[in-house]
Amino acid sequence: MTTADMKNIRAKRAFICDMDGVLYHGNRLLDGTRDFIDWLKAANKKFLFLTNSSERSPRELKEKLARLGIQVDESVFYTSALATAIFLKSQRPGGSAYVIGEAGLINALYDAGFSMNDVNPDYVIVGETRGYSFDKIQQAVNLVLNGAMLIGTNPDVVGNAEHGMIPACRALTAPVELATRTQAYYVGKPNPLMMRHALKKLGCKREETVIVGDRMDTDIIAGIESEIDTVLVLSGVTAEKDLNSFSYRPRYVARSVAELVP
Repeated sequence: MTTADMKNIRAKRAFICDMDGVLYHGNRLLDGTRDFIDWLKAANKKFLFLTNSSERSPRELKEKLARLGIQVDESVFYTSALATAIFLKSQRPGGSAYVIGEAGLINALYDAGFSMNDVNPDYVIVGETRGYSFDKIQQAVNLVLNGAMLIGTNPDVVGNAEHGMIPACRALTAPVELATRTQAYYVGKPNPLMMRHALKKLGCKREETVIVGDRMDTDIIAGIESEIDTVLVLSGVTAEKDLNSFSYRPRYVARSVAELVP
């Protein structure tokens, strides 16, 4: 990036940052993360750590960063589980759901006024989980065939892990889609709905905001479709050589968030 590029980024009032691949890999803090967050605080920037993962609640994410030596408030986290719960509450207040997912998703739905239902739910909702099983797939398939609407918390096919890649939400939802010939509705990035929620939470306009992410197919396209400036960091799943595989470009490219710190 040029000096002018850096100046433009640092002048932004608000930062929406992906987490895995941008701030950390698994349980390993990435170089520059501590300095970047210290700068955001010192410069009085508004910031939101936005993740497509639906496994953890904001409290759990706060505690994870604390274990890595980073102290931030619980309110700076926004997950696809929260976005899914907000969306479904607007669609069907007081509805019910059959959930294949972890506590972060289930708690968000409870907080939005939803109940759990494995007999005749309004929705079947799939998020990331290590408790995936054939029995749950079979139950989900039959509930969708009986009229439940299929929702995925995000369209990620794979995710980052400390020792490689792991199947993510779309990979887990695919068997239900194929068996029912139904297309799930995915709420997380790059759905502009999640980005609008994030801007409302920040209280900022898109022109004064930048999104920092490591994925072209979620973070960067989400920013482009929401007309928010984008910074692709090469510390996650996207390498510089991968850019030629996409028909769109990020506004800026950096090796890591360390480059964003004055």
